[in-house]
Amino acid sequence: MKNLMEGRFMGRDLVQEPRCPFCRGNLERPAEIPEASSKDMALGTCQCGAVYAYDATGHNLGSAMSEALVYGCRGDWDLAWDLLPDEDYLQARLEHYDMDSHLIVPGGVYEGRRIAGVLYFIFIRGQKNYTSPEAVQTSAGAPVHTRKSAPQRRGKRSYSKKDIEALVRDYNVEALLDIARTDARIIRDLQRLLYSVETLVRHRAAEILGKAAALIAEREANIISNLLQGLFTSLTDTAASGWGSLAAIGEIISSSPDRFGSYMPQLFMLSRDRTFLKDILDALRKISASNPDLLRKYTYHFIPLLADQSAEVRGLTSILLGNLAAGEAGEDLAALCGDDSEMEIYRDGRLEKVKVGLLALEALKRI
Repeated sequence: MKNLMEGRFMGRDLVQEPRCPFCRGNLERPAEIPEASSKDMALGTCQCGAVYAYDATGHNLGSAMSEALVYGCRGDWDLAWDLLPDEDYLQARLEHYDMDSHLIVPGGVYEGRRIAGVLYFIFIRGQKNYTSPEAVQTSAGAPVHTRKSAPQRRGKRSYSKKDIEALVRDYNVEALLDIARTDARIIRDLQRLLYSVETLVRHRAAEILGKAAALIAEREANIISNLLQGLFTSLTDTAASGWGSLAAIGEIISSSPDRFGSYMPQLFMLSRDRTFLKDILDALRKISASNPDLLRKYTYHFIPLLADQSAEVRGLTSILLGNLAAGEAGEDLAALCGDDSEMEIYRDGRLEKVKVGLLALEALKRI
């Protein structure tokens, strides 16, 4: 009886069999492969060569993406970090996947259970069994666009990950930008440093990533668009906890506001989570310095933050309102000029401690 009812439900799109978003072939249930996954995620392979990782909660998509990519590279992390989205591999996902029944449940509820699982797919270009459809619709409704042929393998890089890290530590911006002008693969090495345990290294990597992204976007904007989407996705990944992602988002939008200003709504949506507030204000500080017009209409939303309990929130808001030349915040900023609370801020490659009152005074001089 259960199979009969499931068959009826399938016919009415209440449940669906999972199919590969690249070739529409049937999929095997993913299974744990301890030697292949660093996070004990279940993995699978389609007959067309696409690989997929299972995220049970839908909140660890960044980890699922990286696990699938490394699995597709046969465990070669160096190769995985060397590949670029769209050029070297395609991405797709099937949402509302129930591993117990091995079914897609568009409604999100099945047999009294909430279904939030996601299968994250990676297809590395050059697979000989790929049927190359023009676009395939996933269960989430997101099309996967393809190109007619796989790119030729790029030559060996003239630099290593350690070289990039050393240049970031030395704050050798020009040398790093010279690399970015000819090789977009530097993006991966800079992105890796966003997860450094050293705060200064994270900030420097984020700043340089933003400048490099502006150069690369002039010739390959899709690479940076995918990078931004990946950074936003990482903020929903409990394993990643954001780290330097918000700083990088702010630097990328700040460096190319006309091209990537459309990502501002996604940034504002994250502000509902108090844990992100300080980092979001820091990102907005940078964006407002390069293009205040993107933020001026939100001025009144920022003014109450001048009375926040956090010194960092008060200080960053002061800088932001100064950048916006927000005369309507004059009285509130004046009231902060005597605030002796100290906070740490990143500017021009350095972390420095500064009093909130001094930041408020500097902001007053600009409005």
